[in-house]
Amino acid sequence: MAGAIKKEGKKIVAENRKARHDYHIEETLEAGIALTGTEVKSLRAGKANLRDCYAEVRAGEVFAVNLHISPYEQGNRFNHDPRRPRKLLLHRHEINRLFGKVQQQGMTLIPLRIYFRRGKAKIELALAKGKKLHDKRQAIAERDAQREIRRTVREQEKGW
Repeated sequence: MAGAIKKEGKKIVAENRKARHDYHIEETLEAGIALTGTEVKSLRAGKANLRDCYAEVRAGEVFAVNLHISPYEQGNRFNHDPRRPRKLLLHRHEINRLFGKVQQQGMTLIPLRIYFRRGKAKIELALAKGKKLHDKRQAIAERDAQREIRRTVREQEKGW
């Protein structure tokens, strides 16, 4: 995604669209990301991928694992490693609460999107529970039913 999308004063860089299909989202929160200079430049160019990314609590800190930020094209030998674990900036009480929730069976931290707010890189984390196959099928069936209802209403308004 070369160009970023502006929404609600946020410049969205990358979005994990598949997360809402694969997980039940319980709650969301915003966290800052500790980045190097070339990572910020690469993010501003829209070179990020959240596909296999997740967050975990290690030694009282939260890290984004498998977050892929492509190397900056004009970078030199000091360019960053694309898949290095990146520290997420949260308050201590938020980290403790998340750690307690993640210890419950099936709960995980999934990044939903990366964006810039007031010039700072932020990540939207979701506390989520994995969906089973039948849940995914049910969600698809509900979406198809809603689409059919909208289509029928639209046809009735046109007088077909």
